[in-house]
Amino acid sequence: MKTLLNVIWFVFGGFVLALGYFLAGIVCCLLVVTIPWGIASFRIGAYALWPFGRTIVDKHEHVSVPTEIGNIIWLLVAGVWIAIGHVATAVAMAATIVGIPLAVANIKLIPVSLFPLGKRIVKSDKLLASYSR
Repeated sequence: MKTLLNVIWFVFGGFVLALGYFLAGIVCCLLVVTIPWGIASFRIGAYALWPFGRTIVDKHEHVSVPTEIGNIIWLLVAGVWIAIGHVATAVAMAATIVGIPLAVANIKLIPVSLFPLGKRIVKSDKLLASYSR
């Protein structure tokens, strides 16, 4: 089922969404100061290509001050606009019954699009296995 949802996601918006994140990553990597946001954009873009069966977790229990400052800068410069785009796309996808899982995936992207630094993408089954121990 995850593969089918990923293929539908890829065709109906995931590819374009990932291209946007990859383009943002390239632009951010042009300046040395913005490379952390570029790397985060590439990571989110890879997640946006194939989101079902994966989830986003924090890298560390405690986030460092530079990471928090970077996230606040990102939120003010780009995060709010990207999140608004995800909400608008999710509403459009949810208009159909078939698009509801896609809308949920779009909503799942909002937290990482607001605060991308200090996040990691893992497979959902590995996350569940680590909690069952």
